[in-house]
Amino acid sequence: MQINEIPLTADNQQFSTILAGVTYQISIIWREPCWVLDIADSTGSQVVKGIPLVTGTDLLAQYSYLGFGFKLAVVCDDPSQDYPTQADLGTASHLLAITE
Repeated sequence: MQINEIPLTADNQQFSTILAGVTYQISIIWREPCWVLDIADSTGSQVVKGIPLVTGTDLLAQYSYLGFGFKLAVVCDDPSQDYPTQADLGTASHLLAITE
C-alpha cells in the first residue's frame, strides 16, 4: 500500500494529478460549511461531483463501480475534528491518495 498526500491550500483550487496511472482534474471548492471535491477525467468530463471532505471514510467508496484503483481519505491533525475547516485545509487537514 502506498499513501501520498495531495498538496492543497485553503483556497478554491483546480489542478491535474496522476493517480493510479491515470490523469484526473481535481477541483476543491469551499461550499459552506465544508470543502467539496469534484473529479473529472483528463478531457474535463465530470466523473464524480460534490463529495464532501470528511474524515473517517474512503471518499470514493460509493463509487467503487467506477474502478478508480485508488482511495481518497481526509485526515486532520486534531483527532476530534470531523472535517477540514475553511482555514486549515492543507496545513492541519490533509487529503491522502491510497493505492494498493
